[in-house]
Amino acid sequence: MSKQTGGTPFTPHSTTSGMIGGGFYDANSAAQWKAIEAVLPLVNKAAASLPIEGTGTVGLADFGCSEGRNSIAVMQQALAILLPRTKRPVQTVHSDLPSNDFSKLFLTLGAGRQKAFDSEQVFSAAVGGSMFDQLLPDSSVHLATTFNAIGFLSRRPVDSLPGYILPNGPSTARGNGYVSEEDRNAFADQAKRDVGAFLKARSRELVPGGKLLVQVFGGNEDARTCDGIYDLLNDAVLASVGTGDIAAETYDRYYQAVYMRTLAELTAPVTKDRYGASGLFQIEDTKSYEVAVPFNERYAADGDLDRYATDYVNFFRAFTEAVLKAALPATADRDRLVDRIYDRAVELLKANPERYPFRYIAIAMLLTRTG
Repeated sequence: MSKQTGGTPFTPHSTTSGMIGGGFYDANSAAQWKAIEAVLPLVNKAAASLPIEGTGTVGLADFGCSEGRNSIAVMQQALAILLPRTKRPVQTVHSDLPSNDFSKLFLTLGAGRQKAFDSEQVFSAAVGGSMFDQLLPDSSVHLATTFNAIGFLSRRPVDSLPGYILPNGPSTARGNGYVSEEDRNAFADQAKRDVGAFLKARSRELVPGGKLLVQVFGGNEDARTCDGIYDLLNDAVLASVGTGDIAAETYDRYYQAVYMRTLAELTAPVTKDRYGASGLFQIEDTKSYEVAVPFNERYAADGDLDRYATDYVNFFRAFTEAVLKAALPATADRDRLVDRIYDRAVELLKANPERYPFRYIAIAMLLTRTG
């Protein structure tokens, strides 16, 4: 197990211990579902063309399942297409880091025959591990998916990022920090290497002709998903530096090892030799798109600033808290300090909501295993 600054153990090949559990992530992931919902036609396309001749088990696997609500919904979509095509048993696998809170997933799946899928053909399991490693037996999976999880890098390519808390840098509108071109390039290269590692691991697990759908937050020529949310978190953390609650050296070493790719960056490892995965997959479809954000729409409709600020901050707290907490010294006050940082983010947003506009850009590719 590797250790971060604050002493929190992370799984090898991961830079986070996962999303907040206890139902918090599921309750604050409606925006992620909108991004997933937009690519459900690709899930249908994949499920309708899976190679399922012969005998044995048909395998479906989702990597980065978190608490399971969105993961199960995707599986339900795929099974609606797949089950009428075959009488073979189907194994659904929901995977995330060993430190992930799987309890809500298990409760939703239910005991014995799976109530979430309502079919005696379907058997479900969960597997803990890094998505950048092989986690399932060779040639055991027919359809693999991942949604957003590949945006979280497998390693920290630089020791510190003193000018900002995210490698893509601040939004042009806010401009509250900087990232050097050298550091930005290091993260861009690591992001491609991660996709290459992910593709190599899945290529061993997938049967020839099997399908792989990769979807993740990202950016285009107009906007990036990081704009707004990380500007706000950065301002809130800097406020704690200003009060002396966080040392400047701690801020310099703390950053979220998350990278916002373009579609071209996502697809590059499929064809370029330097990332070790060229020739393993054929690109069937790609998509770059923007989705409406539920808490933005609600605020536009009702003008409730208190609810908007709470929903906005809880949305990004769900996937940023683990890394922030791990970056802070393990003192008796650490949990309270984390709470104060996110409370400060709410205050900053309520005081100047126009400073932190948030747009959700996503990218996706549907691949077929060659060979």
